[in-house]
Amino acid sequence: MKHSLKRILLFAILLILAAAAWIGYGIYRKVFSPYQGYAKSTVVHIASGMPVSAIARELQRRGVIADSAYFIRYYRLFFADSKLKAGEYLFDSPLSMRQVIAKLEQGKAILYKVMIKEGLWIGETAGIFEEAGLFPAAEFMQAAQDASLVRDIDPEASDLEGYLFPDTYLVRKDITAREMAALMVARFRQNFSNAFMWRARDIGFSVRQAVILASLVEKETANRDERFLVSSVFHNRLRKDMLLDCDSTIVYTLKKVGSYDGNFRWDDLKSDSPYNTRLHRGLPPGPIANPGYASLEAALYPESSDYLYFVAKGGGSHYFSRTLAEHNRAVRKFVIEHGNQSEALFD
Repeated sequence: MKHSLKRILLFAILLILAAAAWIGYGIYRKVFSPYQGYAKSTVVHIASGMPVSAIARELQRRGVIADSAYFIRYYRLFFADSKLKAGEYLFDSPLSMRQVIAKLEQGKAILYKVMIKEGLWIGETAGIFEEAGLFPAAEFMQAAQDASLVRDIDPEASDLEGYLFPDTYLVRKDITAREMAALMVARFRQNFSNAFMWRARDIGFSVRQAVILASLVEKETANRDERFLVSSVFHNRLRKDMLLDCDSTIVYTLKKVGSYDGNFRWDDLKSDSPYNTRLHRGLPPGPIANPGYASLEAALYPESSDYLYFVAKGGGSHYFSRTLAEHNRAVRKFVIEHGNQSEALFD
């Protein structure tokens, strides 16, 4: 009788151990063993504020994990203090639940490349983000009104025009317009270094004035080698209290109201806008575009010259003149005779 009981007890123990081993194997297979329940790759979108339970179900649905219930328990037991970040995540190889959690915790989401070229105004920049499928242009236009992001360096700013630094950005698909605007301002601050700040003070410029002048340089030439000469013309004219006669400032006002079709009319040139530098002396009230590093540098470090005029002569280069008579001859040669419709700076 005793032997029978021992055998039964031993069998029960073995059965329990086998069950525990089977359960343990199941837990190991579902939690610790790398898993791939999709063919080649899958993309999982984690929305902002998504609860862990919903994340787990989505991961299981996409074949990233084997069991959402196990994922939830494992996360709550060992990673309750970890935050799973929103974004689009690419999975293309087997991962354990620990590795999946690490990926979401570190925010290793898919990054999208967006190129913002120099010289765009806020509206044009907003359109690029909409075309990239990130967010509506109207949302970025609204976000770009938050001048508090630059209030410490430009107390007069009414928006972020001039401070949305042109660059190539790698961003998450779910980035908000506000986050994007803040990122671009941060990039501006990185490029407008302390050396630039000190240089602006040395030449009697505020940051705002430097950015305004840089935006004019940006719109007048794409030729890096000529930026410093173009800057010198503006500096010389400001020093002599001459009108800047920069038609790009008029174009800016027309673009903002959606009435620019690529051509000037006499009425446009005579408009009494404060941005009309053919009528109002000094710099315009604000930046007319978002300048890049080269134009910021040129605005602060102009070439030493006595030029007062320039006119486009084709091929992206300009002819610079010291006198109005010389400039008028250049205008006749490059604009009238050759039919070059590029903008010319003249009195």
